[in-house]
Amino acid sequence: MSASRRRGTTDELGPDEPERGAGTPAPDPADPADPAGPTAGADEPERDDSDLLAALLDGMDAALCAFDADGVVTHWNREAERILGWTATEAVGRHGFAGWAVRTADAEEVEGRLLSAMHAPGRQVHEFALLTKDGGRVLVRTQSAAVRGPDGKPAGVYCAFSEVHAQIDLERSIALSEALFEDAAWGVLLVDADLRPAVVNAHAARSLGIGRTTVLGRPLGELLTQGVEELESALTHVLAEGAPPAPAEIWVGVRTPDGEKRRCWRSGFLRLASPLAEEPVPLGVGWLFRDVTEAKQSEQEAALLRFRTNQLHRATRAAAECEDPAEAATVHLDFSLAGFADHAIVDRVAPGPAADADAPVRLVRAAATPSGAPGPSHLTGHAGLPVRYPEGHPALQCVDRAGSVRASADTTTPEIARAWATARQWPPETVHALCTVLRSRGRTLGVVTFLRGTGRTQFERPDASYAEDVAARIAGALDLAGLVAE
Repeated sequence: MSASRRRGTTDELGPDEPERGAGTPAPDPADPADPAGPTAGADEPERDDSDLLAALLDGMDAALCAFDADGVVTHWNREAERILGWTATEAVGRHGFAGWAVRTADAEEVEGRLLSAMHAPGRQVHEFALLTKDGGRVLVRTQSAAVRGPDGKPAGVYCAFSEVHAQIDLERSIALSEALFEDAAWGVLLVDADLRPAVVNAHAARSLGIGRTTVLGRPLGELLTQGVEELESALTHVLAEGAPPAPAEIWVGVRTPDGEKRRCWRSGFLRLASPLAEEPVPLGVGWLFRDVTEAKQSEQEAALLRFRTNQLHRATRAAAECEDPAEAATVHLDFSLAGFADHAIVDRVAPGPAADADAPVRLVRAAATPSGAPGPSHLTGHAGLPVRYPEGHPALQCVDRAGSVRASADTTTPEIARAWATARQWPPETVHALCTVLRSRGRTLGVVTFLRGTGRTQFERPDASYAEDVAARIAGALDLAGLVAE
């Protein structure tokens, strides 16, 4: 019998036999009237009940074992034998699991948790590792409950257990998914094969500036104003080829209550396939991202500052080689344009009485970069004719304020932008301007104007700081050249 082993009279299921006196004759097995004959034997019902119990236990899909009140194994079915490799003959009669079914260091804890069911109501559920006969380790989930004797007192414990690797893996996957979608500090989107969001966590919804349910099923072009093509290209690549080896940094435009904002999202991608299909069936792409805009902007600003500092140093060295101070001024102007502006103009305050009187300031073109073609700056304005700037021109405002002035065109239509630039005596493609005053030895010498064309961003405060450094060097060169109002 594989499920259990009878242990003395305590396992007998039949009634006790009456004691026979010394003069009582021995029973005749052939006599059907004799109570001890073949039709009334006490052993036969017990054998039938025990065989039935063994068959029931062995037919269960779950592994079953039982312990008496002392912790000795009394039952062990075939599923327990299959999982752990120990036969019923080897298991029944052992005290607990120590030294064979669990590690010695864990035996006391495991035994205590199992036998605690004798004194607890209902079933107790535990998870721990058991050892197989060949030395392997199996993670099981147990359900144990007390077995009561005829007097109602605990007589032992039965325990059902099964392998839970697959179940634990599933539960962990579900828990991880829920944690990612609820508590993660980065955005998580599941994008289907049509490149539309199917599941979105709270962080991603906040980053997109839209509700979690509103975003579902909408094209990415409706959610982002910039970076859509790059993002869709990455998602398509992942669907076809799999995840890239490293995260990608994608700049996107996001609509916010304060207007459109440009953000940098460091993104990772995972191709999702159905685990139930014989061949991989694409379910979409898992897109995880974090907003690294501030870090990227800091990196870019630091790199830009290093580049501009290097340009100023190179310009100073090149200008020192010029014999003509006026030529040195154009050298500073040329070096300043790299990565900063498309064109530059230097206007000096016109000499004469108007320079010291209360009359409006007149500006004469001193130098300019060529418009429409690359090339070095050249000196102009030898005739000394003032530039016909209209009232309120940014260059005139710059001289009046003795500070920097920024201006940008209305780019609603190209015609409006061209008219704006032409009216200010600038190249027609200009859409952004930064005017910085030229001062030397406490005097205002003129103004330098940096211009950016279509497709460039407008000038910011850090740009004004760099322009002031360039203006100081140009002003010093013009002062030495004598191209100032006396």
